Amino acid sequence: MKNRRKFIQSIAAFSSLSLTGCGWRLADVRANAKTSGQRDQLYLYTWTQYTDSQLLKTFSAQTGMKVLADFYDSNDVMLAKLQAGGGGAYSIIYPSDYMVQKMVEKGLLIEVNHQHLIGLENLFPRFQNPSYDQNNRYSIPFNWGTTGLVYNSEIIKDEPQDWDYLWQHQDKLQKRMTLLNDVREVMGAVLRMLGYSYNSKDENQIKQAYEKLKVLKPAITAFDTEAWQNQILAGDLVLAMCYSADALRVTKENPKLKYVIPRSGSSLWTDTIVIPKVAPNPDGAYAWINFILQPEVAAQMSQHLNISTPNSAGFEQLPAKQQQNTTLFPPESILEKCERITPLGDFEEVYERYWTQLTSS
Repeated sequence: MKNRRKFIQSIAAFSSLSLTGCGWRLADVRANAKTSGQRDQLYLYTWTQYTDSQLLKTFSAQTGMKVLADFYDSNDVMLAKLQAGGGGAYSIIYPSDYMVQKMVEKGLLIEVNHQHLIGLENLFPRFQNPSYDQNNRYSIPFNWGTTGLVYNSEIIKDEPQDWDYLWQHQDKLQKRMTLLNDVREVMGAVLRMLGYSYNSKDENQIKQAYEKLKVLKPAITAFDTEAWQNQILAGDLVLAMCYSADALRVTKENPKLKYVIPRSGSSLWTDTIVIPKVAPNPDGAYAWINFILQPEVAAQMSQHLNISTPNSAGFEQLPAKQQQNTTLFPPESILEKCERITPLGDFEEVYERYWTQLTSS
């Protein structure tokens, strides 16, 4: 669905949800919609898994705005489109944490006016002043999670304990595994396996990671972020590197699929909501953020979209079974070994150079 505009056809409403917490802002947006062609539509640029037709219908009923969305499957695809001038229709974008920093440096985002927001205090403390965006100046957290391995336990009897499992069992995994189509995630995982940081700025370490991946590449089916889900459900794959939110989705469909966070550590990521400087409907963007910040909406999204909510008040409304799901909410002992991916400035060209050699050879 990447790069294809799709109007989200709503099939049912969250009739129990109320938007009264957004107060005058939603009323103002509805009034503006009557006088401005740009105000009656809200365009999102988001990940494929972050839309819910029921939720969008509720928002549309309250604001009079149609919600439309374009989808991307990597942060780099999103950034490239914006820099090429293709993002003028979007009022809301969902970049990952490290990409927020990049977008701020490139002057692509407006500073969020917290006086226009209701519910920031509902966020868990760790998300109220995140390292990638202090005091949430430019972004509001939407979902968080980890990166790890999902595998078919019916075929792989011994649970993978670490990233090195891929090399140790390369013959068994031959053309039946995928890695993410993300240079920092893939290189970072191997760096972590070798005892280095996800954010290494040592070219010798990057080269070591490249050489390890070069050995593994003949066994890799593809570098892929989305298509692996249908393939592993169909039995064509037995293992995939993936984001925890996607792992939860496929493990619910097939309980024989299991998710593991490698013991040497992995990435801890947050996907966020930002408002681009070119946003044609900033009032609608604030209304959308206020909608998302409501605890009952956050809880509904966590359940319907299988995401880890950063909203503590929303978390309290989740069923105990979901609160205790370690794929969604891993224990601190695991999170302590995880790192956030951070922008590395000009040094990222080193990663890109080795990535191009790896993927094009």
